Amino acid sequence: MNPLASATAMPVVPQGLILGVPQVAQHGVLHGAAPVVIPQAPVGAEVTGPPNNTVYINNLNEKIKRDELKKSLYAVFVQFGQILDIITSKTHKMRGQAFVVFDDVNSAATALRAMRGFPLYEKPMRIQFAKIDSDVVAKRKGTYVPRPKVVNKAAAAAAAAEAAAAAAAYDAVGPQGGTSARAIRRRQQRAAAAAAAAAAEAAGAGGVAIPPPESGLGDTHNQAAPPPPPPPPINPATIPDQPPNKILFLTNLPEDANEAMISMLFNQFTGYREVRMVPGRSDIAFVEFDSEVEASAAKHGLQGFTIRPGVPIRITFAKK
Repeated sequence: MNPLASATAMPVVPQGLILGVPQVAQHGVLHGAAPVVIPQAPVGAEVTGPPNNTVYINNLNEKIKRDELKKSLYAVFVQFGQILDIITSKTHKMRGQAFVVFDDVNSAATALRAMRGFPLYEKPMRIQFAKIDSDVVAKRKGTYVPRPKVVNKAAAAAAAAEAAAAAAAYDAVGPQGGTSARAIRRRQQRAAAAAAAAAAEAAGAGGVAIPPPESGLGDTHNQAAPPPPPPPPINPATIPDQPPNKILFLTNLPEDANEAMISMLFNQFTGYREVRMVPGRSDIAFVEFDSEVEASAAKHGLQGFTIRPGVPIRITFAKK
């Protein structure tokens, strides 16, 4: 069963995968402890802004890593309805904040009222409706308009200055300068790489998240979703493969891999349908797409992705 296509059951989350997050049942109690009623919004509490598919959450624990935070938010909010996306940002200004995008407004409204003040990682969540539609909802409504990306001029200028300084120092010492020249050359190469990275970031490769309720559209660049990390250097030619298939076969998964974790990786690709785990085997799984072309795109995009450090997943087409 696709955990993002059903709100009737919680995903199975291994102990320790989502730190500090007890599983929440539909009847509103926490498992593994004395029954605790999920706190409701106080009577008369203001629900700011018009209803929206997306809820904005702040006062989240800033010490929690983004990947772990997204898994935890999914675990506690999926009971209210199908989740289309969970948006967090690595920028300092947006730490401790997130957006959860539901498939429908009713699910978002129920989640907002039920989970206001719910303690996640020992901090009560503050929840409001988002100010505008998320990109995924806007595209579905036909109202999506790409937002302008803002160049990070400070980072680009600093990297360029470092590269220029390194180049000047190397020119002063000369190629015959021995160890010091080689050290400066390495510094120059690192600075050039940093300048190139800053330029690439300024060009805007990633998507843009929706602004929180209290901000204007001018701040949206601070919420730019970072591009996925590049896969480690794995030569696809060394991985035996089958003829193209709309079903992918995943191997070398970490021992704590589960359906929800894998689904969150692959549901960003067009045509994603479902994940199928193999009973008794957490190291392998199947992922199905609508077509062979869409499966190929996901295979290429996630080949060698490391879910856990040092454990790159291997993806091939399933046997027909």
